[in-house]
Amino acid sequence: MKHTFIPMSETAYYILLSLVEERHGYGIMQYVNEITNERLKLGAGTIYGTLGKLEKAGLISMTKEEEKRKYYQITEEGTSVLREELSRIRELYKAGKEVLGNEK
Repeated sequence: MKHTFIPMSETAYYILLSLVEERHGYGIMQYVNEITNERLKLGAGTIYGTLGKLEKAGLISMTKEEEKRKYYQITEEGTSVLREELSRIRELYKAGKEVLGNEK
């Protein structure tokens, strides 16, 4: 099934990936910054706008709210879409490697 999030923006990809574990907005920012070696720094507007879209699409859900912090986690559908996107990225990588060879 083709999902509206495929192809996925880099921001949505990393937010979904970070929500394999329950996190709040600031925790997502920190995690994405860490796993991208500080290459991708997400601002609050970007995070919360994307969280809203992902939640509306049923790819994540809010799990709890503590001290004004909303916590989110990926849903089963979100995991499926994330796996579909990973497969698409692998195909891109494979095609690029075949065309360009083992260039560095």
